[in-house]
Amino acid sequence: MTRSLRLTTLALALSGAAANAQPVKEPLTGKASRPALEQQFRERVAKLTQNRVGLNDAQMAQLEQSNARFAPQLAQVAAQERETRRQLRVEMTSAGQPNQQHVSDLLDASLRLQKQRIGIIEEEQKDLARFMNPVQRARYIALQQQFRRRAQELDGQNAGQQGGPRNQRGGQALKKRP
Repeated sequence: MTRSLRLTTLALALSGAAANAQPVKEPLTGKASRPALEQQFRERVAKLTQNRVGLNDAQMAQLEQSNARFAPQLAQVAAQERETRRQLRVEMTSAGQPNQQHVSDLLDASLRLQKQRIGIIEEEQKDLARFMNPVQRARYIALQQQFRRRAQELDGQNAGQQGGPRNQRGGQALKKRP
């Protein structure tokens, strides 16, 4: 649940939804409401994105629109990929012999979803190219990767608090033998 909330917040932040958001008047304290804190977070991420990528206000508005169009599609494909991996993991670790046909179907679905994700990313990049120059797009991609890495680190820290470290694919990390 915490991981899902953190990733949702990160996705909202990356979507540029706060580009034209109104400032929050409530201070960042322990008593601040969750929506207000999330709004402040989105605003800070939007400002960071605008500064690091070098976007003007019009470009930020277009980025918000672009992300509103593509983020839900990418989130849906990511959820389907996670579910496919989960099903494959269950099938491969079930007692007895894994069902060959089911494993084959899941592998095919995984490849189909990867192609679908790449197609969406290509469409998104074409859309971004309408209002960003190549350097801005490269900076934006790098910033997205930084946010994803940080989310993975936070997820790993959270997993460590809940029973041990996790690898980057979300499974329990293997302990090294001496």
